Amino acid sequence: MTQASAAYRSRADIGGQRRHFAPVTPEPEDERFHAAWEPQVLALTLAMGATGSWNIDMSRRARETLPGYARLGYYAIWFEALLRLLAERGLVTPAEAARGTVLQPPRALPRGPLQAAHVAAGLARGAPTERPATTPARFAVGDRVRLYAGEVPHHTRLPRYARGHCGVIERVHGAHVFADAHASGRGEDPRWLYTVVLQGRDLWPAAAESSESARLTVSIDAWEPYLEAVAAEDRG
Repeated sequence: MTQASAAYRSRADIGGQRRHFAPVTPEPEDERFHAAWEPQVLALTLAMGATGSWNIDMSRRARETLPGYARLGYYAIWFEALLRLLAERGLVTPAEAARGTVLQPPRALPRGPLQAAHVAAGLARGAPTERPATTPARFAVGDRVRLYAGEVPHHTRLPRYARGHCGVIERVHGAHVFADAHASGRGEDPRWLYTVVLQGRDLWPAAAESSESARLTVSIDAWEPYLEAVAAEDRG
């Protein structure tokens, strides 16, 4: 992992040990949208993603760094991030977004627009991220590892509440597109991906005496650059 300043701020990384947030209220599984405009935002986001103008990790990066993230709803976050991505690439100007009118000639896209007839097949195909491995895996099932503890100056899938904690490799997934590099425009940079299981009593020691904390485990999918081996004297 890269050591660096805290200039990059993910406003979406609020789980685990962050306080002063409202509780999560589960909704019915089939309640997908709350307003008529939300399906349109979903469709627009998927359609633009299919053009290859950016990748999914760049899209996540745009969402999590929105200044107004905390006050926006789920699809409002998607919409604001979509406007940001379009503007950054010169595909839509602020004036066009405000007026809802094309004011400049359209720019060429890396891939042609997503046709309605191809949507179902495209969604069913998905976007697999596994790639051929170019190096042997450093870790195996049962190995004890420590998650990276420092600041990360870019998009990352390593949650803050787990940093610096130790866990055990439960599964080896193969080499996958490394989200940290992908979001920064540094290519796919495939790295080995593992499921790491952490104990709740280690993550939340203040609640270690509770029966819930004692039996709780948390599984995190972590790329190899997030991990370091735990020395025998540190295994505890």
